Amino acid sequence: MARVVALYRHPIKGLTPEARESLTVQADGRVAGDRVLAFRFADAVTPEDRGGLDYWPKAKGLSLQDFPALAALRVSFDDTQRRVRIERKDELVVEACLDAAGRAELVAAVTEFVLATREGRRLQRPGRLPLVLVGDGEASRFQDRARGYVSLHSHGSTAALADALDAPVDDRRFRSNIVIDGVGPWEELAWSGEVRIGELTFRTQGPIVRCLATHANPDTGERDAKVLTTLTSAFGQGEPTLGRLLLPAAGSAEATIRIGDEVQAHSPLF
Repeated sequence: MARVVALYRHPIKGLTPEARESLTVQADGRVAGDRVLAFRFADAVTPEDRGGLDYWPKAKGLSLQDFPALAALRVSFDDTQRRVRIERKDELVVEACLDAAGRAELVAAVTEFVLATREGRRLQRPGRLPLVLVGDGEASRFQDRARGYVSLHSHGSTAALADALDAPVDDRRFRSNIVIDGVGPWEELAWSGEVRIGELTFRTQGPIVRCLATHANPDTGERDAKVLTTLTSAFGQGEPTLGRLLLPAAGSAEATIRIGDEVQAHSPLF
């Protein structure tokens, strides 16, 4: 029987996941508290329009794709107090609220950290500094896709990838909201129609084509695994794909998903 084995949200776009015992899926299909903040380059603080929806290209702000060292930071977010805490190796980097003074503290600390990494020179390119912390800490706005989705992958798929790499693969590399177990490798890619997780029914959307963010070790920030080429060469994929996107079925109200929830899906190829 397939079940949810891990849940994550990412309060700040491009920084580390925050493990949760439960996630609230909003009526709009986004996870509450997920990607509600982002560090944007100075010349890219205004969203682009994508079919009437705000769109924030990850290449125009801090993201693991271009700044893998960010993975070494640990983020926790207090929704009630609107307070962000960032640590590295169990040492406090910065802790501040989302008022003007607190945002300035957060920007200064993260800028200092990035400039000291091997990717620091990228941050010094024209138009990038000073960074700006955007987002109100409530609205989920900074997914890679303008529509915003719930993301899911199976532990079976990451285990198959680990075998191909001959090295452990942490599920956090893939920055999914939901990790499940109890299905075969890649089975989630074959789902069609409805998927039920706990008491919430989803409709399957597209697969997730991966980027260089997955090469970053989620503890050290070092690029230590050739995930993309392994997905295409070892598994014959046309594009490096792992996991898929979901949206609540039409008319769904806000609902909660919990670790241990049963997963029911139709997989015609398995």
